[in-house]
Amino acid sequence: MTRTQLSAELFAPELSGDARELLEQLGAPEALPALSLIAPALSREAVRDERSLRRFLASYREQILLPVELPAILAAHGHACRGEVRELVALDRELGADLRLSKFRNASAAVGRRQLSKLRPLRDQRLVQRYLRAVEGAEAHGWHTLVFGVFLAQYSLPLRQGLILYSQRTLGGFLDSASTSIRLSVAVCEEVFTEVVAPVTAEVNGLLARQVPPLAIAK
Repeated sequence: MTRTQLSAELFAPELSGDARELLEQLGAPEALPALSLIAPALSREAVRDERSLRRFLASYREQILLPVELPAILAAHGHACRGEVRELVALDRELGADLRLSKFRNASAAVGRRQLSKLRPLRDQRLVQRYLRAVEGAEAHGWHTLVFGVFLAQYSLPLRQGLILYSQRTLGGFLDSASTSIRLSVAVCEEVFTEVVAPVTAEVNGLLARQVPPLAIAK
């Protein structure tokens, strides 16, 4: 089993097809920018071997995942629970202005917009419909992190488990994409994965305990 095949059974097994598909998209190749584009920006070197891969994953975790993406999911979840569509769109625009995410824009939009469109049949969900219209009208970007936060709220899924699953699948997706080209053994991949995800649970617990304000994404 690859790192991106972590089980959706963290959540209810009766999840609908669309809901399960969104979980399966996390960490998939189309949901991630190419390593060649972002690795030098984060760790000042290309991913060529196990050592540089470890440095990249740690840099991604510390520079993007923990300070930006997880707070964004949490904030989007809160906006969705409270029906705050204007605040959700404002958060979307704030992320669009964050230079740390510039390399993620196209990959994030491709997944986020596709999955958001799958919520179109939920006519009675005012926030979902208004956010979808804002994305289609180019008023918002449709970041996949925000769509995931809305998704967790929409399906009443456990927030803590969702944040941990997002972290594991995203870090695992980068690991899977690099492991073939640099020819890492399964044992080494498992060791790297265990090491890189080790701090995530404590960080998620801390994030939830602090309950950061909706737009308080670390600068």
